[in-house]
Amino acid sequence: MQQRLGQRLEQQHQGIDMSPLLDVVFILLIFFIVTTVFVRETGVDVDKPQAVSASQLEQLVILIAITDQGAVYYDGSNIGVDGVQPTVEQLLRERTRPVVLQVDKTVPADLLVKVLDAAKLAGASQVSLATVAE
Repeated sequence: MQQRLGQRLEQQHQGIDMSPLLDVVFILLIFFIVTTVFVRETGVDVDKPQAVSASQLEQLVILIAITDQGAVYYDGSNIGVDGVQPTVEQLLRERTRPVVLQVDKTVPADLLVKVLDAAKLAGASQVSLATVAE
C-alpha cells in the first residue's frame, strides 16, 4: 500500500513546474516595455528637400515640423511660431537634446529663420534640418 502511494506521488511530481518560468517571462516583458524609447513624431507629412550630406541623428530629438501652409507642429499640435520657444524651453529642461526641423520644400525662408531663431533663443545648442538622402 505504501509502495503504491509513493509511486503515485512520484508520478504527480514528474511534470515541470512552469510558474517560475512564466514569472521570469512577465518580468522580462515589463522590463522591455519600460526601457523602450518611443520617438515622438510631429504628426504631419512634410515633403523634405534632398541633400547629399544627409546623415542619421540620434533618436532622442525634438521634432518640429513646418508645413507648406506655414503651420508649425510639435507632437501633432499646431503650436505656431510663437509656441516654438516655450515648447523647446520646456523640453530642454527635462534633457538636453538636439532640435530637428522638418521643413517642407516650399516654406519661405523668413518663416524658417523665425522658427530657427525661436529654437535657438529657447536654449537649443544644436538645430538641424531634416532632409532626404539623394
